[in-house]
Amino acid sequence: MENPLFTKLPKIGIRPAIDGRRKGVRESLERQTMDMARAAAKLISSGLHYPSGKRVECVIAEACIGGVAEAAACTEKFARAGVGLSLTVTPCWCYGSETMDMESTIPKAVWGFNGTERPGAVYLAAVLAGHSQKGLPAFGIYGRDVQDGHDKTIPPDVSAKILQFARAGLAVATMRGKSYLGMGGVSMGIAGSIVDQPFFETYLGMRVETIDMTEFLRRMDLGIFDPAEYKKALKWVKENCREGKDYNSPKTTRFRAQLDSEWEKSVKMSLIARDLMVGNPRLAGMGFGEEANGHNAIAAGFQGQRQWTDYQPNGDFLEAILNTSFDWNGIRAPYIVATENDCLNGVSMLFGYLLTNTAQIFADVRTYWSPDAVKRVAGHKLTGVAAGGILHLINSGPATLDGTGQQERDGKPVMKPFWEITKDEAQKCLAATTWHPSITEYFPGGGWSTRFLTKGGMPVTMCRLNLVKGLGPALQIAEGWTVDLPEKVHDALDQRTNPTWPTTWFAPILTGQGAFRDVYSVMNHWGANHGAISYGHVGADLISLAAMLRIPVYMHNVTEENIFRPSAWNTFGTADREGADFRACANFGPLYR
Repeated sequence: MENPLFTKLPKIGIRPAIDGRRKGVRESLERQTMDMARAAAKLISSGLHYPSGKRVECVIAEACIGGVAEAAACTEKFARAGVGLSLTVTPCWCYGSETMDMESTIPKAVWGFNGTERPGAVYLAAVLAGHSQKGLPAFGIYGRDVQDGHDKTIPPDVSAKILQFARAGLAVATMRGKSYLGMGGVSMGIAGSIVDQPFFETYLGMRVETIDMTEFLRRMDLGIFDPAEYKKALKWVKENCREGKDYNSPKTTRFRAQLDSEWEKSVKMSLIARDLMVGNPRLAGMGFGEEANGHNAIAAGFQGQRQWTDYQPNGDFLEAILNTSFDWNGIRAPYIVATENDCLNGVSMLFGYLLTNTAQIFADVRTYWSPDAVKRVAGHKLTGVAAGGILHLINSGPATLDGTGQQERDGKPVMKPFWEITKDEAQKCLAATTWHPSITEYFPGGGWSTRFLTKGGMPVTMCRLNLVKGLGPALQIAEGWTVDLPEKVHDALDQRTNPTWPTTWFAPILTGQGAFRDVYSVMNHWGANHGAISYGHVGADLISLAAMLRIPVYMHNVTEENIFRPSAWNTFGTADREGADFRACANFGPLYR
């Protein structure tokens, strides 16, 4: 079923700004200015997609903006059209504070044409100063090389910044007004599952919805789910979810009848969790009008342990299948569901998903394996990107099946947006996954755990949002690569922990400095027990997104030339970019304060 939250998504507003002087000046610039706006809109719409798979829509102002009246008219049009971020473009001098975007809660950028015929760069500098002075930070875009006035092309460096701004801005705008659904409460004292509602409201523009775990029992007992879909889903599971070895001891092995019952409950739980998030019109026809609405949740978390899992099947199947880009209904957009109701890792997954449109891996940052330790335990010398050691990313449940790496592009393993995934690739992901009876000591209520091994060679980015008393939210980022190990080496390392859970071997990119001095330091500086892993090296986009939300980044390995923040950040210091980020975020405060 299509996610109803993605049927109406924010548009990007393009604001062509112009010199307002009539009788010769403005008239000579109208076409060039509007051509810039059209070129920017074409670039964005041809290069970016919404999570639904549709191309991003742009809205251009009715007329060039030469003064405050036209700026106000543009604002009104954008509000009616559902614009969530704006890009102002100009080849010339304009009246800065009269033409600027004054909407305080939408991300904004300005592209000033680098040409000598007219002073577009002068306007860019002036209007950015106005944005900074008024406390409305804006991203500045200025090409490195001078262009001729008649040149309608967008240089590669300008294109890259426009798209980076657009990706991050769309993520901000898409989150706004949505919900995080806490299914249950705090899991085993994990700090990330202590859901901080003011954080969601002031930093993300979201609200928090909560339900008690007994709502699952109520819906399961009273049949508040689509019975036809349940029958279809259970049949699909039996045909496609291959059972693996039962690692329980003879004393704790569960009978076949109980295992079958756990499959049935796990499927029902998956349907119910999705319906709780986004609703289901089929429920209304069954007499459950309130339940049919859902909670408008773009992300959720399932508490599970321990009160639920001591009594009922764990949430591993529901988390894994909802986070995956396909199920019994075919290939579709993934949902974002965090295990143990770790809302901070859920938000981290949401960031990565909205920037890439690809499913996310949720994992424990479990173990640092040094080269010496691997040599001692498995007799293997780590080489290549793994030469400095590897991190074992592993956790029960919500690692998307996309994370198997069975999807391909140009012969290489990838994780794709759902609209690019083929049926054959979905089947390969299923074939690479086994489902094991959960370890009874961990989960007395039973359930099924996923097991797969992520293919090596994929560029990935791990991130984690943390909350610190007195500081607020702070984000950490680690770009790196998935790693292949010889089968015997993988088994030697994997069997030392719970072998019923999915494994990703991760080698972060090292810089030789700070937290990225070596792989041990990355592990040692990680701020919590969980991490969210996204396909691709998207650390630069995460930094831009964090700046829009006023969330400082305290650990990353993104090269400086790829960092793109609002121009106001420069005034807080250019020698220490990390410190300047903290000072700027503290100064401007939460976006929705």
